[in-house]
Amino acid sequence: MAKAVTIYGIKNCDTMKKARAWLDQRGVAYAFHDYKSAGVERGTLERWARETGWETLLNRAGTTFRKLADRDKEGLTEKKAIALMLAQPSMIKRPVLDIGGKSRFRSSHHCGARSLANFGIEGHQQLNACARERSAPRAAWAAPLR
Repeated sequence: MAKAVTIYGIKNCDTMKKARAWLDQRGVAYAFHDYKSAGVERGTLERWARETGWETLLNRAGTTFRKLADRDKEGLTEKKAIALMLAQPSMIKRPVLDIGGKSRFRSSHHCGARSLANFGIEGHQQLNACARERSAPRAAWAAPLR
């Protein structure tokens, strides 16, 4: 049985559009969670922060974070970062993939489909298994993204 795949992000984000298209092209069934319109639970953010570190999860390069007052950017802690991300989900890096309850995060500033290649070999293998279970094997899926 395929592991459940959920991709978290923002619907109108170009990176998310490319990431979703990449999954669609490979026949990976997934649920999409738009955390800008649907929000994200504190417990989910806390789990992600435990798995990867809040520093990885917080999008400091984005416009939303850069527009914050200096006092809000200074002295960041996990608690403060989570509060900022809950208040303004645009500050969460994207995409975030949840594969069978284990999250994978974008690990570089590459955009779109290329960023999905950065989820590590285990995450890539899990997505590959999901694609195989959904449809016939696809040779292009196993090839590294270029």
